[in-house]
Amino acid sequence: MTAPAPIRIRVRYFAALREALGQGSEELRTRAATPAALRQELAARGGAYAEALAPQRAVRMALDQVMARGDEALTEGVEVAFFPPVTGG
Repeated sequence: MTAPAPIRIRVRYFAALREALGQGSEELRTRAATPAALRQELAARGGAYAEALAPQRAVRMALDQVMARGDEALTEGVEVAFFPPVTGG
């Protein structure tokens, strides 16, 4: 089985993730098939990415501004957002 062709996506980081990574967004090419796989790919960069997107950290995901579980398919041009859970009070 061959690896999927890379797709171009936009990734947005919000709140504490934006602060930890030093940027609010980036455009990249990825072979990740799902938001969860993209999260792993980004964490593999090491440094702040590894810490901010570590599996044990609570991070929510959205695809084109719709909440995602992480197993949805990524498609060309999609916007993936990562953000910490929102607390109320």
